Amino acid sequence: MAIDRTAELYAAISRSGYYPDIVADGLRDALAGEEVGAFVAHHEPTFDRDEIRRHMTVLVLTDTRIVLLHTDEHAPDDLVPRPYTSTTSEAVSLERVASVVVSRIVSTAGKLEEAVLTIGWGAVARVDLEPARCDDPSCEADHGYTGSISGDDFSLRLATAGDGGHAVEELLAFARHLSTVTSRPSALGRG
Repeated sequence: MAIDRTAELYAAISRSGYYPDIVADGLRDALAGEEVGAFVAHHEPTFDRDEIRRHMTVLVLTDTRIVLLHTDEHAPDDLVPRPYTSTTSEAVSLERVASVVVSRIVSTAGKLEEAVLTIGWGAVARVDLEPARCDDPSCEADHGYTGSISGDDFSLRLATAGDGGHAVEELLAFARHLSTVTSRPSALGRG
């Protein structure tokens, strides 16, 4: 890894203002001392009826893993009588990354409007089914189903209008970095 961006990552978490100590603690545990090569820290407010709920996603690339961290805030419930947060982390070996899908939305004026990064490593698959049909428009036979299975382990969409152009560019930079490290089979022990 050329540059350790760990300090930049914790500064970005602090700037977000979204439970920075809780997010940083969860991330520190998940990173287990590894240096940060690239990251995306995305704070997303969500409107839910009369409330605003916030969510933080942190995506980190180290020399050996992708670390994903999600922090959510919750209203009081039967188990916890006060508002609370939950933080979940997942670390995936770079050797397991099977696909890196990047979608860019560019306006006719040539302006980058949004980007979507989807990473697949085989833990979650989405099945899309629809009734199979034949070419005969008057056919009433049951032809079963047809469909596709696609990996959908993690997806993050950022838009210039909501997140700012800088955030979209950071997501694309992360995707380029991830594509680079996962395209070298010998570096990952695949060949």
